[in-house]
Amino acid sequence: MEIAKEAKPPVVKIVDFKKFKYTEAKKDRAARKKTKEIDTKEIWLSPTISEHDLDIRLSRAKGFLLVGDRVKLTVKFAGRQITHPELAYNILNKSLDILSPVGEKGSEPKMAGRALSMNIKPVKK
Repeated sequence: MEIAKEAKPPVVKIVDFKKFKYTEAKKDRAARKKTKEIDTKEIWLSPTISEHDLDIRLSRAKGFLLVGDRVKLTVKFAGRQITHPELAYNILNKSLDILSPVGEKGSEPKMAGRALSMNIKPVKK
């Protein structure tokens, strides 16, 4: 391990390599402990979901957002329901209104196959 590079000749300290690697690993673990891993939880909805079912699923989403996780709301279409995507957009807008105290829109709703998805991220405190 070099102590002073500019000195003539350079000053070097002989260290125990295992101890050096151990202290480096310990610093890495301490740095990783301070970071929080953000998960994305997905909640499935239907274009014809009832009010009560929607309230229950959104209360679950509210819990995820309060913990600090992101939530992906997915409206899945079955059969000919896909001919009325406006129903899914209404469900997602209503969900966003209900979750607005704890979450904000992370991305615009977009179609992926037979599903319409929107991400919601937790509100910064």
